[in-house]
Amino acid sequence: MTPQEWLRGYALLALRVNRLLTGDGGATMLVYRGPREWSDQVEREDPPPAARLADDAEALLEGPPFEPGRVRYLTAQVRALRAVARRLGGEESPLPRYARECLGVEVPWVPHEVFEEAHARLDRALPRAGSAGRGPLAERLRAWQAAHTLPVERLDRLPALVDRAVAETRRRTHALIPLPDGEVVDCRLRHGVHYLAAGHYAGGLRSTIFINADLPFNLADLLYVVAHEGHPGHIAESMLKELVLIEEQGRHDQWVRFMLGPSFTISEGLGLHAQDIVFADGEAQEWLTGNVLAEQGIAPDGSDFAAIHRARTALFGVWANAALLAAEGRPDHEITGYLSRWALLSDSDAATVLASLRTAGMGLYTLGYYHGWRLLGSWLDHPDRPSRVRRLLTEQLLPQDLEP
Repeated sequence: MTPQEWLRGYALLALRVNRLLTGDGGATMLVYRGPREWSDQVEREDPPPAARLADDAEALLEGPPFEPGRVRYLTAQVRALRAVARRLGGEESPLPRYARECLGVEVPWVPHEVFEEAHARLDRALPRAGSAGRGPLAERLRAWQAAHTLPVERLDRLPALVDRAVAETRRRTHALIPLPDGEVVDCRLRHGVHYLAAGHYAGGLRSTIFINADLPFNLADLLYVVAHEGHPGHIAESMLKELVLIEEQGRHDQWVRFMLGPSFTISEGLGLHAQDIVFADGEAQEWLTGNVLAEQGIAPDGSDFAAIHRARTALFGVWANAALLAAEGRPDHEITGYLSRWALLSDSDAATVLASLRTAGMGLYTLGYYHGWRLLGSWLDHPDRPSRVRRLLTEQLLPQDLEP
């Protein structure tokens, strides 16, 4: 099999697995930037049975015609596609084993001590609840969110605020790794989507950050969200890897990025660390206060934004545990109660999260947030942190490359 034949087979396999997994409803678990004729072919054909796709994956694993380092990376991606195809074909395995095959990390139960510590950090970082005392932690968190929220009826102001945040996060990212001139990042509001925000690189140095127009937006989270979706998060990673890996090195397998594969464990871990990578403690809050909050009439309240964000990120471990509970078949009321207790969610938000965990592929994908964040936290805690950030943005790394 020639490199071009292997690459075409790899792309077709990913396109077919994604179609079988998500159907034809527009949802996707694949970022695909390859030839349109290949994606058109998959759209026209009758979906192959899952067993055939698992066999196609086996054939690709017999000997990718590339150098050893590249083979190692591609083998991990194809194994993830094979695992998903087998599961779609009815093969059952415990979620931790399935996650290890797809995401490339162990996903043990997150101890409740992690959440207790996050709650303690929130308690210290949130404003006190007036003269009556502290008040329940979940209520204080929701009050803090409400105090910094841009209401839905004023959401038309958000794209301009996102533009400012993009300029600042891009400037700080450029200090770590040179970014190309002429890059354009738009912000668009979308109705009827299941996410809060999503960053999409369209090629040609053009990208879009999509924001859910049906939800109020917490302006204290503006840099946290924009750094995650933009720079140095998803958009920066997609753009730089396309420029370096595809255009400079000719690694056209980068056209295919399966979101239930190990590379996205790293991508989501990078996104959750993105704000801390480019803002030292207090800098993000200072910038927001001077450039966004004051003009929106939001006064300082003594809270510590950075500490709140880190604590809330740690609580993604609650979502990971909830995914394990859902996979075990626990009843809905037990899982939503667990999310409310430990993730400090309202009943309606807990129900929304559970519905997401039951969506095709999302229970597995959710595990990558906390465990990717945990993995990168250890790896980025290094004297040469800037060099490691540059590697994350330009190299094809696997989670095992980041293990101690």
